[in-house]
Amino acid sequence: MLNGTHRNSAQEQVVYGRPAVDAVRGLAGQVGASRLLVITTASLAGQDGYRRRLAGGLGPLCVGVFSGVTAHSPRESVIAGAAEARRLGADLLVAVGGGSAIDAAKVMQLALWAGIDRPEGLDAVRAGAERAVALTPGVRMIAVPTTLSAAEFTPFAGVTDTTRKSKEGYAHQALAPKAVVLDPEMTLGTPARLWGSTGIKAVDHAVEQLCAPVRAPFADALAEAGLARLAVGLPASYARPSDLEARLECQIGMWLAMSGASAGHGLGVSHAIGHTLGGTYGVPHGITSCVILPAVLRWNLPASADRQALVAERLGAPGRAAADALVGLIASLGLPTSLSEAGVSREDFAAIAEHTLHDRGVRSNPRPITGASDIVEILELAWRA
Repeated sequence: MLNGTHRNSAQEQVVYGRPAVDAVRGLAGQVGASRLLVITTASLAGQDGYRRRLAGGLGPLCVGVFSGVTAHSPRESVIAGAAEARRLGADLLVAVGGGSAIDAAKVMQLALWAGIDRPEGLDAVRAGAERAVALTPGVRMIAVPTTLSAAEFTPFAGVTDTTRKSKEGYAHQALAPKAVVLDPEMTLGTPARLWGSTGIKAVDHAVEQLCAPVRAPFADALAEAGLARLAVGLPASYARPSDLEARLECQIGMWLAMSGASAGHGLGVSHAIGHTLGGTYGVPHGITSCVILPAVLRWNLPASADRQALVAERLGAPGRAAADALVGLIASLGLPTSLSEAGVSREDFAAIAEHTLHDRGVRSNPRPITGASDIVEILELAWRA
């Protein structure tokens, strides 16, 4: 008999298809917030459209913009952002951007709740830390995503410890943004490569959920629907970059695709390898899925042929190998499909494999990973793709 547990985060609302400024104003009013600190990256802070539509549009509600978040959310960015929130007396964080800005803002919440003011202090609150710290959620966040990474839909976050050169996990039910605003107009300035590659990351969320060895009915239904929307929306938004309907289709697709993972159901070895390639080797977020997921599908085929047939159907390619259908989608977006294109040396494969073995995604892969040699096999498949 099917059995399991579905967990909900502390996320309360998703607002979609409305202008971000109006939505953020309304959400701030609902929670009685009057001092909003916008958290973003330097690239977004410098966009005239972004300043006009959000920070400027919020008027006196916005007490500042912290644009010190860099790729892969280093601890130093988290601590600096939390310090800025304290200095300004912010009562609500508004994360604008992709996974780096949103994950950084999530962990800024932890730093504020626990009074952490040094990067090493985050050791006490990361997932699996031996030193438990009592946390009472205080200042919360809302998210306005500009990519399709879907970080805004989970109560988890990945932050890079630059000393150890490792991406570490953080988890708390209240880490998920209190609300998410999906405004496709806010994505118009997102570079096509970033939009497309994070779209493939969203596909990765759906595929690894659908191929997971433990079935989760709520998550499966949403992942199927999300994958089908992404299969339509991604090529349409690539062909017509200003098509807001196509962009919203992608946003809704990535929201649905992430629902299983946000409820606590694990992802597989594609995400595990991606964490290593991103946090340790600097491969851009999203590109990791482009170059790894097809190889993972090929390696997992003996253990998930029936599920991969479903994936191919939802990608609009019934009867084809899921890996081939996926490679076709990735290539149609002008993105790399092999690890050799991502700047990773084959000499690093053994180190990548050893590091990846410690990631929880290895334990929820449909074909059991028995050692580092299995991961090296996947990397070799990805190299030749």
